[in-house]
Amino acid sequence: MFRQPLLPEALIALAQQRTGLTDFGEWPFQEPFAVLLKAYEKEAGLTAFGRIGVRWDMVRFLSNLLRLRAEERTDPSIIDEQIEAPIFLLGLPRSGTTFLHNLLAQDPANLTPLAWQTIYPYPLRIRDRADSDPRPRMVARQFAAFLRIAPELPSLHPLEASGSQECIEITGQVMRSMRFDTTHYVPSYQRWLDAEGHLEAYRFHKRFLQHLQHQNSSGRWVLKSPDHIFAVNALLEVYPDARLVFVHRDPLRVLSSVARLTEVLREPFARRVDRLQIGQQVSERWRYGANLLIETSLKLSRSSVRIFHLNYRSLVRDPLAAIAALYRYFGFTLSPEADSCMQHFVTTQPRGGYGRNNYHLENYGLNREQERRRYQDYMSFFRIESEDTVDSISRRPEKRMLGTATVDS
Repeated sequence: MFRQPLLPEALIALAQQRTGLTDFGEWPFQEPFAVLLKAYEKEAGLTAFGRIGVRWDMVRFLSNLLRLRAEERTDPSIIDEQIEAPIFLLGLPRSGTTFLHNLLAQDPANLTPLAWQTIYPYPLRIRDRADSDPRPRMVARQFAAFLRIAPELPSLHPLEASGSQECIEITGQVMRSMRFDTTHYVPSYQRWLDAEGHLEAYRFHKRFLQHLQHQNSSGRWVLKSPDHIFAVNALLEVYPDARLVFVHRDPLRVLSSVARLTEVLREPFARRVDRLQIGQQVSERWRYGANLLIETSLKLSRSSVRIFHLNYRSLVRDPLAAIAALYRYFGFTLSPEADSCMQHFVTTQPRGGYGRNNYHLENYGLNREQERRRYQDYMSFFRIESEDTVDSISRRPEKRMLGTATVDS
């Protein structure tokens, strides 16, 4: 298994054998699957564990596609589920979008994809009782096992089986996601994805939500992923009534944290991790993302699409005020129950579930002044204040007040 080549045909056959199913449905995953596996073999420098991890991941994705199709054949009404006016959270990574996602998930009127649901969208076997579903416990054990080899990860990004999950786990199931370029060095795959576009990924994304909604209850979906910045056109084609929330933060507080997260995620899978390559990738990719946020804001200001802009420092200074403003903008009602749940979340999740981290751009070959110049247009357009300036003005520790949160980069 450690040395067996990653061949599309072999992995497809294995998924079909394990599930007893053969029909993958309408999703054109074969080309990106082949491109991705070739990139894993030629570029990723996989360790033995990395090769096992890729094989497990790919067979799981393929098995999920087979199961989704089988459920649709059994109950065609799944694809009649209406996904109405979903909220999409966009922003540079590490800018508070995960905290905002989890905070919004406290409102019973909102729905978010949970980690265990995106990993196993259907029970692995027929359940005798509704409360006997083993999937949350299985995923919790899998996460715990991974954290034994990546113990720093929780301080960078909370990892909980029942926590809200990013959409990159959904679009990964048709092999069209930025997820792969974060966890592994696969530049040829990322070039293919950039050239191909994201429409098929978002068509599948909607179908996946229909499956989750059909099994549970309907509500207002709140969705989050770094991918969304690069795929707004595809997103709006699939979800023309979508509401967008842009969260903005000083990029210099973003870059080093993104770079370190990428390094931590790649280390278990690769024989060698190149910090300088990661730094260059992160800087170029997210400067492009920052420019897309400007372009998208200008373009959509002339359309009927509604965008709510939120500053990171406003979010962490008073999260509940930020939520109240967001709800007013979109015309939502914040129920007393939702308000209470959000207040409890803020007061019981120090630092939004993150640890206290302090990473340096120089560790990844990046120059602070040069990066400040590269992102100046983004900061000026959205009136983002340098966190270096703010922090130098106020260094005194503040008493933690109800309704105040600190979310790390």
